[in-house]
Amino acid sequence: MRFASPFYFLLFLPVASLVYWELRKRRGAIKFSDTNFFKNYKPGNIFKYISIGLNTLIMILIVISLARPQKGRVYEETETKGLDIMLCLDISGTMQAEDFSPKNRLYVAKERAKEFIQKRPGDRIGLVIFAVTSMTQCPLTSDHKILNDILDRIDYGIIQDGTAIGMGLATAVARLKDSKAKEKVVILLTDGLNNAGEVDPITAAKLAQAYNIKVYCIGVGSKGPVPVPFYHPVYGKVYVREEIDLDMETLEQISALTQGKAFLATDAQALKTIYDEIDKLEPTTFKVSKHTVYSEKAQIFMLPAIILCFVSFFLSITFLRRLP
Repeated sequence: MRFASPFYFLLFLPVASLVYWELRKRRGAIKFSDTNFFKNYKPGNIFKYISIGLNTLIMILIVISLARPQKGRVYEETETKGLDIMLCLDISGTMQAEDFSPKNRLYVAKERAKEFIQKRPGDRIGLVIFAVTSMTQCPLTSDHKILNDILDRIDYGIIQDGTAIGMGLATAVARLKDSKAKEKVVILLTDGLNNAGEVDPITAAKLAQAYNIKVYCIGVGSKGPVPVPFYHPVYGKVYVREEIDLDMETLEQISALTQGKAFLATDAQALKTIYDEIDKLEPTTFKVSKHTVYSEKAQIFMLPAIILCFVSFFLSITFLRRLP
């Protein structure tokens, strides 16, 4: 709240003088031929103070209204020179492996992705998921809250199990190819090797190369057998140890073709470090300008003042009536 004409507050000085004058003013005296009428009358000043208090409040409200109270609303405009980024996330069954603390690979991958998104307020970011085929879950958007909400809902079973790396990358490229951004990037995260889909990973990489799209590949998974949950009809959730194949060679070829970089994350901390490195490799610039629009709020004070004026007038001709 601000006041557009604060100099009107100087009127509080004469208001205070009037109040002081009314409080100090002597009571009027009149002559009566017979004073028996006043024998049972007990004088008191309560009505006098009610009248003074009411009129003082009216004058205060009027002065505040004259000072033009205003309430502002801040609007932000973002001028961005950011990147367009598509996250390409593997949600195949092997991403359930629980070798990444505190939960499984998919959970950690989503948490690290959200941390990365938070650091890129000037970028438009989208999301593609893949298993036996691929699916766009979120097109390019600058509304990162919606993107984070979608990431939270991503889970196994949305798509039939499998690992179609080529299809995932091709879908991400299709979402970026018409972008007018100066820099276009795909961050592809997987823990397996391509075993499904109509497009092989190298073909998809060449497609990205043709559209000047840089691909950063992240392979996730620790070496050796890892615990993978399995739901037994009798015993419920049990674990089996499996060795999951990770085709880092193909990921490195994809990154080399597109002038990106390939990374291997063997634990949750390593994955965080990789996202931090990508953040440094692809800097973004944006500028936020703010302006405030003010709306007049004088009516909030003027309306009670008008109502109190009518109340004061009513009381002056009834309960607070004075003899002429």
